[in-house]
Amino acid sequence: MVRLARELDRRDFIRMMTAGLALMPALGTAGMAQVVGRRRSRVGLVRTSDRKRGVKAALKLLDLKAVRDKKVVIKPNFNSADEAPGSTHNDTLSQLVTELHDLNARTVTLGESSGPPQTRRVMQQKGTFDLARDFHFDVVDYEQIAEKDWVTFPGAHWPQGFSLPRLVVDAGYNVSTCCLKTHGSGGVFTMSLKLSVGLTPKSIRRIMHASPDMRRMIAELNTGYRPDLIVLDGVAAFTDGGPSRGELKAGNVMIAGDDRVAVDAVGLAMLKSLGANQAIMGRKIFEQEQIARAVELRLGVERADAIDIITGDAESKAVADALKLILAQG
Repeated sequence: MVRLARELDRRDFIRMMTAGLALMPALGTAGMAQVVGRRRSRVGLVRTSDRKRGVKAALKLLDLKAVRDKKVVIKPNFNSADEAPGSTHNDTLSQLVTELHDLNARTVTLGESSGPPQTRRVMQQKGTFDLARDFHFDVVDYEQIAEKDWVTFPGAHWPQGFSLPRLVVDAGYNVSTCCLKTHGSGGVFTMSLKLSVGLTPKSIRRIMHASPDMRRMIAELNTGYRPDLIVLDGVAAFTDGGPSRGELKAGNVMIAGDDRVAVDAVGLAMLKSLGANQAIMGRKIFEQEQIARAVELRLGVERADAIDIITGDAESKAVADALKLILAQG
């Protein structure tokens, strides 16, 4: 439930004002761009059909020393319990948790709100609670948290604002793990930016899905928090349909970074390389509404040529070089 402004405490009010500044037209000024915008972003890419190997290798390409002693919160893609890329594969999740523990995270918590299925049922079907026991992480069902555990933010296309879990907003280290796929219900694609929808109360998602501004609203959700690490599982991909079921193709990549715009741009280039639907193939990457709005909000890089794809082997470099050519087209 979205809380009224008068019910916000001082800390929440400050967060609302900060997010509100991110939505101001003044963000287009060069001065603000230097303060908030990113000049360049590094995205790690590994060519592999082995998810565990892919996660391990992709994270080695990044500087993750900041994980040490942090309380980590993971946001998976549990929209449903369908097989990957319909949802996060257990191999991807378990290896990611293992790596975070090896990096000396203080605690690891997985938080999610599925939809439309009930979150607990999805987790049971996926074996998440057994996985949590075996790999030592906690689980929070956002459908079950109290009203006081939500933080409200403004959004230019959200008439009543939107809410995110306090657990995420206050996290010492946020990790997003998404899949590589199209979205047949209005989003066009669903990767790290779209993953934020699973952080909102289910009641406000109906407003978003009924709006012609849905893709801009998706981007605006991302002003309320920032992931420190994103892992995009592209071993399998939906090139049409989605999010739960679609046209399945082998992507055989694992992608990682900390910039939602850059990661999603590389993901879109990967979909183009596989041959996707017209909504993907017929529009330049930085003209996709999710990406364009995210750029306006200074959530990541502004241009494709500001993305550095880093690899650790010849096969991965060959894929990266092909994706750079696609990115260069916009």
